[in-house]
Amino acid sequence: MNEQAESPEPARSELPPPPPGGRRAVFRIPGIALLSVVILLFCVTPAAFALPGLQVLYLLPLGVTVWVIRTRTVATRDGLTVRTVFGRKELPWAALRGLAITKRSKVRAVLADGGEVRLPAVRTRHLPVLSLVSEGRLPDPSGVLADDGTDSGAGDPGRSEEPGATAGEPRQDERPEER
Repeated sequence: MNEQAESPEPARSELPPPPPGGRRAVFRIPGIALLSVVILLFCVTPAAFALPGLQVLYLLPLGVTVWVIRTRTVATRDGLTVRTVFGRKELPWAALRGLAITKRSKVRAVLADGGEVRLPAVRTRHLPVLSLVSEGRLPDPSGVLADDGTDSGAGDPGRSEEPGATAGEPRQDERPEER
């Protein structure tokens, strides 16, 4: 006789749409890598003060810090932005022919002219995320986003877009309640 209305789980069409600029995924070197800089700093210190002029060894930890902070790949619905220590390159989706995977599971963007661009911090496990962010312009070879062999999950606002999240899993607020 309790007539309290339980709020039903929201339908996918009622979920908020993706942000106006589309989804965005940032692939970067984990921040914990900066711990290696601290260790390197302690290891370099005795050698740096062994002889005059060896203080230049302190450039090693500084260089590693800049590399960790600057190196990243940003994927948006417009394309990829590859940022390295010394430069930045914009790759619109139209300029890409596809992706190539190396033996070490690193991903490279294959350009329309046949050239390749290394995508820092992107691995094969990130391919479903790239497919989702590109809104289907890049197919998902893993099949995580596929329904009946088609890539229909690419524009689904209920899917996670974070690189650390599993791309095909529903978010916590979407899981059915236990009965």
